[in-house]
Amino acid sequence: MGIHVIKMPDIGEGIAEVELVMWYVQVGDMVAEDQVLADVMTDKATIEIPSPVVGKVLALGGVAGQVMAVGADLIQIEVEGQGNVKAGSAAAIAPVAPVASVAPAPAVAPAGADAPPVQHAAAAPKTPSVAAGAAPGHAVCAARTAGEKPIASPALRRRAWDLGVELQYVPGSGAGGRILQEDLDAYVARGPQTAVNGAATRYREQHEEQALPVIGLRRKIAQKMQDSKRRIPHFAYVEEVDVTELDALRARLNLQWGATRGRLTLLPLLMRAVVLAVREFPQLNARFDDDAGVVTRYGAVHIGIATQTDAGLVVPVLRHAEARDMWSCAAEMARLAEAARSGKATREELSGSTITITSLGALGGIVSTPVINHPEVAIVGVNKMVERPMVRGGLVVVRKMMNLSSSFDHRVVDGMHAAEFIQAVRGYLECPATLFVE
Repeated sequence: MGIHVIKMPDIGEGIAEVELVMWYVQVGDMVAEDQVLADVMTDKATIEIPSPVVGKVLALGGVAGQVMAVGADLIQIEVEGQGNVKAGSAAAIAPVAPVASVAPAPAVAPAGADAPPVQHAAAAPKTPSVAAGAAPGHAVCAARTAGEKPIASPALRRRAWDLGVELQYVPGSGAGGRILQEDLDAYVARGPQTAVNGAATRYREQHEEQALPVIGLRRKIAQKMQDSKRRIPHFAYVEEVDVTELDALRARLNLQWGATRGRLTLLPLLMRAVVLAVREFPQLNARFDDDAGVVTRYGAVHIGIATQTDAGLVVPVLRHAEARDMWSCAAEMARLAEAARSGKATREELSGSTITITSLGALGGIVSTPVINHPEVAIVGVNKMVERPMVRGGLVVVRKMMNLSSSFDHRVVDGMHAAEFIQAVRGYLECPATLFVE
């Protein structure tokens, strides 16, 4: 028998260190060739590390949340034959690092929260269990300890999201407590459970506390937001837009071509308005290198689309929006959103935007103050569309109204130019025929 040591791979592009996000194996597990061992993250891209060999896990080289150097020992696997470590060497007889639990990172804390130090101590793997004599459910469930995050594949997480199921309460029967498809099926079949003691349990005092390390994607988000707010003097501009005709056009286009070209939301139409508006105001489609003191304006319009995922907010980039029609934008936006939510978006798909659009959909509220996606100089925020009584030609009529809440970098964008830019966007949206006039 020999020992095969897998090292942290070189992700490329000059990256010297990456964050270990999640283990899928534990000490003592048998692993197959090409089986995924761990997830690591660089910037906002998550990468799976597969096993090149068949064997038994001897030691893990780090814990979830630990930043590791490229080339550092990641995992030791006992294999048939010699392995890649010489017999008698220190690496062959000693663990690479203290063995960590296979449980993934605890639930994330709000961006910017202080993270307690990660303990590099050994921990026994936790297997979900259900309280004796009670069916698992939202009120009675001892499946996981406080702060412990359920282990599940991206596909299963998406299915649970669609079903409205909180995976924290679903017992897992897989290795290390991993939730399998049959576990989710069984949980859904049982239906929601009630508390054992009814109202007495429902109104009891709660004294639990959780220390939640900010790791993985949440750490990247926190760093990005902090950097943006620290470096950029934001100013906000809010304008209401009458989108009655725009929404009627969208409905007509979907009725006529939805089955063959795909259905449109308002976002592809807004993208088109932004593309046309930045032609008039190129200083908004730009990135500011404040270290070098250089603003770079772009002819290409690479629109970042702020996308909420189970792991946090990411910004996939729809490239060359100026060269796409609305259906192409809608299809590419759907593809990028799916890649981001499944954790499969590449580094290239998550970088290089020149201006960003953010929308909370039906939860958009009345006004928001979006944070600029550094080093860009502008972000356009979309609030929810509502019907309101408006005065038109001396008459009170019902119109569909929507606010645009946008933020700008006041170091390089003057307030007048920002207002004129938003008014240009508004003009295109309120007279949608102009979206198709070159």
